[in-house]
Amino acid sequence: MNTLVKQTWAGLRVLLVMTVLLGILYPLAVWAIARIPGLEANAEGSVVTRNGQAVGSSLIGVDPVPADPAHDPWFHTRPSAAGPGMPSGASNQGPDNEDLVKAIEQRKALIAGREGVSPGEVPPDAVTASGSGLDPAISVAYADLQAARVARNTGLSLDRVNQLIEQNTSGAGIGVPGVHVLPLNLAVRAAAGGAH
Repeated sequence: MNTLVKQTWAGLRVLLVMTVLLGILYPLAVWAIARIPGLEANAEGSVVTRNGQAVGSSLIGVDPVPADPAHDPWFHTRPSAAGPGMPSGASNQGPDNEDLVKAIEQRKALIAGREGVSPGEVPPDAVTASGSGLDPAISVAYADLQAARVARNTGLSLDRVNQLIEQNTSGAGIGVPGVHVLPLNLAVRAAAGGAH
């Protein structure tokens, strides 16, 4: 019986020490490190703010929903494989999967109709989801495809919209030029006088 009591007390002491170390001190240390100047924005989700209000994230792409789809003033992101309320992730469907082929054809027809072009002119990233489904950037080709519609629905000249695309294009990450959609839409809104 004496051995059982000793082992129980030893187990309780280990439990208490581990609870304090891993349940209190470690989370506090992580929280404190996240508050170091320069790291705080990353720790809080890389939130982009305008006039004191959160408008999105610099790392997570969210497709804007126009108030009037017939007069859509926004650049759009890549499609997401994740449905509403679902976690991010890929569909894990191969190129020969009938559901994926059907979804791509539907997206191609929708985008071609929205942009007033033939389905063959729609770039691949406009109709295929990324691995995470939350890419914040699109290809320059997809941005260029949307430029005429955005110019028409915002009242900006096509040259001005193309300048905004160029200003929001970078090779950050893997070195392939990409256009970050959130800053581009914010720049379009500012250039159009915030009317959209």
